[in-house]
Amino acid sequence: MKSTAKHLIERYFWQLTEGCGNGNCTNEFCASCCDFQLLDNNSAAAKALELFKINAKLCDPHPSKKESDSSANTNAQPDSEMSNTDLCPSKEDFSDVHYLTENTVCMILSFCEEQGDYSALIRIIGKVFSNAEALIKSFRKDEPKANENSVIETDVDGHENQSEGTSEKLGASSAAALPENTPNESFDPCEVTVDIDAVRRVYDRLQTINEVEAALVNALIYLTPNLELDLEYLDVYQTNPDYLNVFLIVMENNNLHSPEYLEVALPQFCKAMSKLPVKALARLSKIWSTYELPHIRRIMETFQQLITFTVVSNEYDSENLVNDDGTVVAGTQCLKVVFYASILGGDFDVEHNEKDDDDSESDELTLHELLGEERLYKKGPRVDPLEKELGIRPIDSIKALIPFEDFVNESLNYVVEMDKDFTFFKVNAETKFSFQSCPFILNVITKNQGLYYDNRIRMYSERRLTTLYSMVQGQQPNPYLKLKVRRDHIIDDALVRLEMISMENPSDLKKQLFVEFEGEQGVDEGGVSKEFFQLVLEEIFNPDIGMFTYDDDTKLFWFNSSSLENEAQYTLIGIVLGLAIYNNCILDVHFPIVVYKKLMGKKGTYLDLSDSHPVLYQSLKELLEYSGSVEEDMMLTFQISHRDLFGNPILHELKETGDQIPVTKENRQEFVDLYAEYILNKSVERQFKAFKKGFLMVTNESPLKYLFRPEEVELLICGSRKLDFEALEKTTEYDGGYSKDSQIIKDFWETIHSFGEEQKKLFLQFTTGTDRAPVGGLGKLKMIIAKNGSDTDRLPTSHTCFNALLLPEYSSKEKLRERLLKAITYAKGFGML
Repeated sequence: MKSTAKHLIERYFWQLTEGCGNGNCTNEFCASCCDFQLLDNNSAAAKALELFKINAKLCDPHPSKKESDSSANTNAQPDSEMSNTDLCPSKEDFSDVHYLTENTVCMILSFCEEQGDYSALIRIIGKVFSNAEALIKSFRKDEPKANENSVIETDVDGHENQSEGTSEKLGASSAAALPENTPNESFDPCEVTVDIDAVRRVYDRLQTINEVEAALVNALIYLTPNLELDLEYLDVYQTNPDYLNVFLIVMENNNLHSPEYLEVALPQFCKAMSKLPVKALARLSKIWSTYELPHIRRIMETFQQLITFTVVSNEYDSENLVNDDGTVVAGTQCLKVVFYASILGGDFDVEHNEKDDDDSESDELTLHELLGEERLYKKGPRVDPLEKELGIRPIDSIKALIPFEDFVNESLNYVVEMDKDFTFFKVNAETKFSFQSCPFILNVITKNQGLYYDNRIRMYSERRLTTLYSMVQGQQPNPYLKLKVRRDHIIDDALVRLEMISMENPSDLKKQLFVEFEGEQGVDEGGVSKEFFQLVLEEIFNPDIGMFTYDDDTKLFWFNSSSLENEAQYTLIGIVLGLAIYNNCILDVHFPIVVYKKLMGKKGTYLDLSDSHPVLYQSLKELLEYSGSVEEDMMLTFQISHRDLFGNPILHELKETGDQIPVTKENRQEFVDLYAEYILNKSVERQFKAFKKGFLMVTNESPLKYLFRPEEVELLICGSRKLDFEALEKTTEYDGGYSKDSQIIKDFWETIHSFGEEQKKLFLQFTTGTDRAPVGGLGKLKMIIAKNGSDTDRLPTSHTCFNALLLPEYSSKEKLRERLLKAITYAKGFGML
C-alpha cells in the first residue's frame, strides 16, 4: 500500500514538472496544459502531495511522450525506471492492504477505473468489510504509521504527518493504543477513532458502482456471525472500546434499507448489535446524538424499514407470536438506541423533578409475596437499563430531534398480541421479550390495551384476596369498591367514603368500582360510574367553590393558590382521576398539559406557561427578547403581585429582599425561571401535593408512568376531542332486527350527521356516558343500535355501560329527529343505565 501511494505521488510530480506530452492537454494540473504555470521541484513536490490527497485527475502519457521517455531512460538505473505500468501497479500489489483509509480506497478506485476492471476493489472491500479487526483499523482519524521515513503520508483528515516519530505520538492518543483492560480516565464516550465524514465520502464513491454493492452485502453476511460470537462469549468491547467502530462504519451505509440487505444481512447485523453491552449501546446512542438530523433520521428509518418489512412478510397468530421473531425484536432493540439518541440530541431537562412522595417499602411480607406472586404485583414502575445508563428519560425531553410519533410502527401494532405481551412484560421479562419494554414503538391504543390488562389483573387479584381474607375472618366478602351516594350530596358522600377507604384500606381503591345512587334502581355495569364521575367533576370544578380558577381564553382550569378548601377535597379529585384511568372511564377534565407532566414527576418550567398561562408567558418572552435597557425601561424587581380568591393583591418576593433587586439584562433569565417556579410549583404546592397523593393512591403500582408520556395520559383521562361520526357509523353494530340497510337506520345517520357540534356531544353523552371519543377515536367505540319496538311516542333510551342505543322504529324521519333530540337534551339522571 505504501509503495502504491509513493507511485501515485511520483506520477503527480512528473505530471507537474514534465507534463503528459499531449500539446492539446486540458488538465489544469498538467505541465503540458497551455494555461499551466511552471513550478520548481520543491513546489511541485508539495503540489503532488496535495493532488494525491484530493485524488486529482491523472493524465495518461501521450504516445510521443512514452517514446521519448523510453529512449531517454535506456541507460538509466533499474530503480529509477518508471514506465506507465510501474506507476499504476497490478492487482497483486494490493495484497498487503489489510485495512482501508479514504486515500487507499481512492487509490484502488483510480487503478480500477484505469484498468476498466473493478475486481481488485471488490476483492479488497470483501476482505476488509467481512473482518471485524480490519474494520476496527479502517478509516481511523489517527491511522497507525510504520516507522519509515521514505515518504510523507497523510491521515484521512488531510493533515501531513512525517512517518518517523509521529506514529508514537498519535498512537498514544488513540484508545486502541491503550493496553487491554486499562481504563482511560479522560475517555469521552462521544469521541471515536473512526472518521465518520471520511466513511460517508467513501460510501458515496462506492455506491455509484453496482458491482460493489453485492460485495458489501456478502461481506456483512460473513461478518455478523463472528460479531455475535465475539460479543456473547469474548467480551470484546470491554477489552477494546474501538470495537464499536464496526457498527459505526456499517450503519453509515445508505443502502441498508434496500431489499438486498433486508433479507439476510441487516437482520443478522441487528441481532449482533443487540448483543452489545449496555455501556456500548449507551455510548453508541451518545455518538449518534451528535449527528445532524438527516443522518440520525436515516438510521432510524433503516431499523423501521427492517421491522416493517419483516412484519408484512410473515404471518403471526396466537401460536406464532411476533415476540418470537428474532429480527423484529433485534430491530426494536436497535431502534431504542436511536430513540434515546434523538432525545439526547434535542432539548431536554434532567433537572426540575418533582419529589416522590411514595412511602418507603415495608419490611413486612405482603399476601402477594406469601402466595408467591410478587413478580406479578411488584411495586413501582421498572427502569430501562439503557435509560439508567444514559441518565435520561423520555419525560425529560423538551423537544427531541425526531418526533416521538415517528418511532411508532403501525405494522407492528397491528400484529402484537397484547394479552401475551402483557404476560411477558409482567412475569417472563427475563426469558421473553415484551414490546412494552420498548413503549416508544407502540401507539397509545396498544399501550392502553396493556394498561387495561394490568388494571383488570389487579382488580381480580384484590377480589380474590378479599375472598381469602373473608374466609379466614368469617366475614361477608366485599370484592368491589362500592360507593353509595346521594345526588344532592354527591361530593360529601364520595369524600367521606373515599377518605375512609384511603385511611383504612387503600388497596380497596384497586377494586372494580360500583356506584349506586340512593333511591334509584339500576345495576352499575359501567354507565352509572360514568355519570358519577361526570357529576363529581361538574361540582368540584364549579368556579363558585373556588378550588380551581378558569381561564376564559384557554378554557382550562388551574389550581387556586388561595383556595379555602381543605386538602382532602384535592385528594378526592386526584383519586377520581386515578379511578377513571383504572376503570377505563373518560372524564370531561380541562387541565393544561403541565398538570399531567407534574403527575408524571416533572416540575413546571417557563416553557409550560405557554399552555397554562399564555398571557404571562408572552410577557416573560418579550422580557427575555427585549433589546433595550431592561432596568430603566421596565422597572421590574424580584417582587411580583397576584390576586387572591377575593381579588385582593398579594405581593411575593421571588428571592430574599426581592423588592430591592432590579431585573436587568443579566439576571432576567433568573427572574423568568423563578416566576415560573412560583406560579406552577410553589404557589400551588399544598393543593397539588394533595391532588397527586390521591392520584397515586390508585396508580402507584401501575405501569402508567413507564408506558405513557404526559400528553398520552391526558388522552387516557380525557379522551379525544376529535369526534369522527363517519368512523362511528362504520363500526356500529345492529341488533333486534335492525341492519345498516334498514330505512330507520339510514334516517338515523342522516339525522346525526346533520346535528351541530353541541348536539353531537349530547348524543354521545346520552349513549356512552361521555362526550369524548375514547383513545383511538370514535371508531373504537363499538356502539350498538337495537330495535326497541315499533312506532311509539316513547323516547329512545340507552345502556351507557354497553354503548347501546335502544331505538323504536319511528314512522318518519321527522319524528325520529324530534324524539331523539328530546331524549339527549333532557337525559341527565334519566334514561341512562
